[in-house]
Amino acid sequence: MKRLIALSLGLALALPLWGWAQAQPQAPATGAFRLKDCIDYGLKNFGSIRLAQYKVETADQQARQALGQYLPQVSATGTSTDNLKLQQSVIPAGVFGPEPRVFIIGQKYQTNLTAQVSQTIFDKSLLIGIKANKPNQQLATLNTRQTQEDVIYNIASNYYQVFVTQQQIALLRDNLQRTQQVLNILKLQRDNGVIQPVDYTRTEVSYNSTQSQLTLAENDMNLAINRLKYQMGMPQEQNLVLSDSTLITELPKIEQGQFDPKSLVSFQQAETNLTLQQLQLQRIRAGYLPTLSLTGNYGTVNLGAQTFNKILSNFVGFGSVGIRLNIPIFDGFQRDSQLKQQQLTLLTQQEQQKLNVSAYQLQFNSAQSQIQRAQTSVQNDDRNVKLAQEVYNITTLQYKQGTKLLSDLINADNSYREARTNYINSLINLYQARLDLEQSQGKLLSFYNQL
Repeated sequence: MKRLIALSLGLALALPLWGWAQAQPQAPATGAFRLKDCIDYGLKNFGSIRLAQYKVETADQQARQALGQYLPQVSATGTSTDNLKLQQSVIPAGVFGPEPRVFIIGQKYQTNLTAQVSQTIFDKSLLIGIKANKPNQQLATLNTRQTQEDVIYNIASNYYQVFVTQQQIALLRDNLQRTQQVLNILKLQRDNGVIQPVDYTRTEVSYNSTQSQLTLAENDMNLAINRLKYQMGMPQEQNLVLSDSTLITELPKIEQGQFDPKSLVSFQQAETNLTLQQLQLQRIRAGYLPTLSLTGNYGTVNLGAQTFNKILSNFVGFGSVGIRLNIPIFDGFQRDSQLKQQQLTLLTQQEQQKLNVSAYQLQFNSAQSQIQRAQTSVQNDDRNVKLAQEVYNITTLQYKQGTKLLSDLINADNSYREARTNYINSLINLYQARLDLEQSQGKLLSFYNQL
């Protein structure tokens, strides 16, 4: 009887790797999302992507506006006036007679139509404003790229979190199933007086603890899925199934590159901002220079309209052309103050850029260290899984032969389960470290394109 029970228990605990593989979540044939599919979806649907596109369009319109300030400015006005009480004036005596004479100025009804045109000939500040169009558009494009990289990083990071939670759930379910089989056998042994009741109780406590861990893991899974949906711009009520089973079987390929801050979008953004600040400094200085423009106007006014029915008749035209020269002389040192403020702003951003480069270097060095640590952990945990499996197989054989206690077999099984869990965690840490390294090198778009 004892040998039969021992054989049944051995079969229940044998081949744990096969049981673990069977417990892995399988992606459905259709409707499943790989990592690249999730990123594709996010790059099309996440709200910040649309906001970045709007900023690009806004920069284009700002360029049109700056150019429009150097194009001809044309306007037209028209007025029609009913002078309810006309102004009167007096001509002194002796001009048109011996007595002073009173006469009325203007007419009862007056219509005036005028068109004006002006063309800037020289205005250095406007020319610099046009010159700023290109870096301003480049900055909007860089902001779009930064947004794309943020979306890629956030989706990949959350995807890994969902995946590791899935694997943890698979392991816990496998553990529950195997522990339940052990409990069934231990119950038979307890009822036949082969083991003490405390041995059954100890295993039952382990089963209940695993059940609680599974409940928590399933809750964490729902939260992780919802976070991933948010980063993708996917409605929360939509079903999301992941399908990258290769994450657990294939190690990521990691290429160690050289640090170059110029490849980082944030560095390029800061450099473009510096260019814009330098142009702004030039624009303030240009305010000291004269401006020259050409002006012209043409209009028509009706004369002698003392009654309403004549307001659109008897028009007389007039017009003029001219050149306007504006020379700034003294503005109460306002422009000088603006100039000094802009110089300080430029110096501040230059110093900030130096600090940023140091921070980028630190981030890159940290990412390299994390990669090395993660690779070492994966290698060690992989060896531990193989060693734990070997110990478990030997202990199972010895238990069948009656040379090992049940507690030894359960401890070997627990050690093997822990080794598998550690390996999954270290593997996902390696994926995350690789993601951080790609970010520190400004290669997230290349990482995405290679998926």
